[in-house]
Amino acid sequence: MTTSIETSADRTLQLAERVVSSGPRRPRGRFSWTEALAYLLLSLGVVVMVTPFLWMLLTSFKSAPELLQFAFLPENPTLDNYIRVLTTSSFPRWYVNSIVIAVISTASVIFFDSLVGYTLNKFEFPGKNLIFIGILGTLMVPTEMLIIPWYTMSVDFGWHVGVAQYWGIAFPGVITATGIFLMRQFFDGVPSELLDAARIDGVNEFGIWWRIAMPLVKPAIAALAIFNFIGNWNAYLWPLIVANGRNYYTLPVGLSFFRGESTTEWEKIMTAASLASIPLLAVFLLFQKQIIKGIALTGLKA
Repeated sequence: MTTSIETSADRTLQLAERVVSSGPRRPRGRFSWTEALAYLLLSLGVVVMVTPFLWMLLTSFKSAPELLQFAFLPENPTLDNYIRVLTTSSFPRWYVNSIVIAVISTASVIFFDSLVGYTLNKFEFPGKNLIFIGILGTLMVPTEMLIIPWYTMSVDFGWHVGVAQYWGIAFPGVITATGIFLMRQFFDGVPSELLDAARIDGVNEFGIWWRIAMPLVKPAIAALAIFNFIGNWNAYLWPLIVANGRNYYTLPVGLSFFRGESTTEWEKIMTAASLASIPLLAVFLLFQKQIIKGIALTGLKA
């Protein structure tokens, strides 16, 4: 017993000597040089990223003569540019078109991608893995190679004329291979025992998916919805090809023609771009926690 006590005392003494020899700890609340340098670099990055956006926003409040002065802040801020953009162009129609198409595509992706991902994860049937590999294989096909088949399909079904153009623009994004992969991985974390218990209670398969499985993967649904909305809001190539007439342009397509209409009126172009960024900023500010959590969980699941 005495020997063990002495051994413990020796270990305690050695530990105390190591603490003393290591020197005083850095007080809390004070930064080291590496932390200060990291914050400095991050601050510079923020300035680089935010400055173009601020320039665009401030330019939208400038008059045409002020643009020639190259001043960062407007001397006489005015809302005339916003009034002209909203009343003398098709900008409001393009805005509504983008919202309609982005909402349709996002709702469709949430429904179909989660349903397919749930089926591929929780059911066993012949050829399941082959089907999943085939879905992932579509990710290797460049979008440019799919444009001609998409356009031929939209013409055959009459989706390139009239109101049907909304569906013609939206249909390539109603279901995505990336979303199926994401949802399949997340449904792997849903306990199968919980689903079996629901089956014993008499809940049908659709009810199990909708009422039990879906609430358990809300972070994945939020991430999928946000990324899909942003992708459809910024889509340019396919809406440019399939839209027949300016009344059915989306914002990115409309803005490209808006420059031609405005010639060198950069204040109107900056105003239109500022208005176009509002939904994306709103999505980020309202759902930034879900965005960060979705990115983190996507990395862990993938």
